Amino acid sequence: MGILVSVAQRTRFDPLGHGLELPLTGTFYPAGFPLHIVTNSQQVLDAATESWGHSRREYDTDPIRFRVVVQPEGELAAQPSFRSQGHLLSVVSDADNFCSADMRELFASFHLSEKTAADHPWLRWFYIESMAYMLLAQRHVVPVHAGFVARGDAGILLCGQSGAGKSTLSYACARAGWTFLADDCTWLLADSKDRVAVGRPQQARFRDDAARHFPELEGMVARARPNGKLSLEVPTGLLGIETATRCPVAALAFLDRESGGLPRAESITSPEAVSLLLDDMPNYADEVNAMYERTVNALLGVPAWRLHYQSLNDAIRILAEIQPQALI
Repeated sequence: MGILVSVAQRTRFDPLGHGLELPLTGTFYPAGFPLHIVTNSQQVLDAATESWGHSRREYDTDPIRFRVVVQPEGELAAQPSFRSQGHLLSVVSDADNFCSADMRELFASFHLSEKTAADHPWLRWFYIESMAYMLLAQRHVVPVHAGFVARGDAGILLCGQSGAGKSTLSYACARAGWTFLADDCTWLLADSKDRVAVGRPQQARFRDDAARHFPELEGMVARARPNGKLSLEVPTGLLGIETATRCPVAALAFLDRESGGLPRAESITSPEAVSLLLDDMPNYADEVNAMYERTVNALLGVPAWRLHYQSLNDAIRILAEIQPQALI
């Protein structure tokens, strides 16, 4: 009889690096959801700690899984291209910096250079954070281009395109005693019957000229983000404002600083407001698109306004006037 040799007794040729040892592990909680990382680089875990070391677990879901391989070869990653087909996603900068993900399995595999891993803002912006939020948005949350502030248990989405003033108004409201949840991107909890919105309140981001509105930001240095835009990024713990991670949506406000006229809030129909939100969302697989539509359509019936203003004081005053109406 022949002798059978088990796989465990052999050292197989591994041209794809499938069996590469990744001895370092860490678990983090972006937006309160678990993310498990295995890697061979402490830089990766340190960058993830910068992103989510302040966060705790809030949702009992299976973890997103990252395998992050860092090798000596290669330069700092260029801005990557994002492409998807079916449930597969590719993020590619070059031959030494790329990622592939399965959006159904919530799994991503990264191959990155040591120079990219050592540049934490770059690593977080283009790879670690962007992939975590991309995978969360396939199952657990629906991203909305909006700030979010609240008083008590009633939150207002501050909606608008880039440059509409969402971040500035969100922080101005917080200085005036509102609770700050998000300044530019808010997540709606997928299929939430209570219309729960989830924020990322640990950090506020401002344009480089924000000190003209907020003197306490004077002297803080604006830095170029990896996308090339100058901004101030300030931990909200340094700003003395009230923060929260989630709150029900009680009203929608679409910001308009350009139309002129008297400061005012014009009521818009709920279907129009929902349509505006859906028109600003990305196209994913059919089942993900359907989840987005169900979640946003749950806002039907939530009062919505178009907020016309030029001064922040006027905007805050009008929001304070419409918020009680949202509770009726």
